[in-house]
Amino acid sequence: MSDKKKILIIQNIHQTGLQLIKNNPKYEFEITDDTNLDNLKKKIIDCDAISIRTAKLPSEVIEQGKKLKIISRHGVGYDNIDLNSSKKNNITITITATTNAIAVAEHVMFMLLNLAKRKSMYDETVRQGNFSDRNKLPKTIELWNKKILIAGFGRIGQSLIKRCKGFEMDVLVFDPFVEEKIINNLGGSKVISLEETVKEVDFISINMPLNEKTKNLFNLSLMKTMKKNCIIINAARGGIINELDLNEALNKEIIFGAGLDVFEKEPPEKDNLLLKNPKVFLSPHTATFTEECMIRMAKETIQNIIDFFEKKLEKNKIIII
Repeated sequence: MSDKKKILIIQNIHQTGLQLIKNNPKYEFEITDDTNLDNLKKKIIDCDAISIRTAKLPSEVIEQGKKLKIISRHGVGYDNIDLNSSKKNNITITITATTNAIAVAEHVMFMLLNLAKRKSMYDETVRQGNFSDRNKLPKTIELWNKKILIAGFGRIGQSLIKRCKGFEMDVLVFDPFVEEKIINNLGGSKVISLEETVKEVDFISINMPLNEKTKNLFNLSLMKTMKKNCIIINAARGGIINELDLNEALNKEIIFGAGLDVFEKEPPEKDNLLLKNPKVFLSPHTATFTEECMIRMAKETIQNIIDFFEKKLEKNKIIII
């Protein structure tokens, strides 16, 4: 019997990550891009570890992994993994805690600028030969001196504030779990009430996890209290914004615009009304898809597995269930 630890790579990752185990005599690995549950049930049986991206890993799959000790998430969200089953079977879950903050923060700014500067409309005007109509176009919005609410102040929020301060924005932060001192040191102001703060800000960036408390947190009743020029960006998790309510708020000009990198259901249904709404800037859950970030995430995903078996895994990489 081989002493090698077997790693199942569910959904391929960047080669730089695989290089860490390719010639390592302590490990062997198999890659599968077939995320069908029946396939995963078979593949997981003799595995000691799993690397996983966005595929679902429900209880019925985890229960087949009798040797499974660690699930290493290629990313920071873990709502695709059944936590109860993992806890019951004493399986450690890790995340790439230090790798994706820059990419996501840049993506938030990318979306915010595209919406505020009406990129699609202005670009299309020139391409369609309507340059002379420029004085008829609706005006854009400056980021300078505007108030932005960062809802959730983990590594991504803390990376985002640096970019917002570069545009000389007034940054408010809602996060009950982060000390005011940390927020102040980065140039922000801590707020206690999300409901009161959304009334006064121009922009909102959602950077919080999806859970029972945050599901549909941004609904129509909350949006009705926002300023008409408000732009909401969600590059965190789908389901935090109620999509039907968002579509109505945009159509009724309750808020100015929205940027979504994530959706309640991924991929979104073809009849999702937001897909045809010109006031939404969309991307297919790709905020982390920079070349640099994919390399960092692949390496940290595999390194977390190695560190786990070598008993030197950093505590901040582990999800406490």
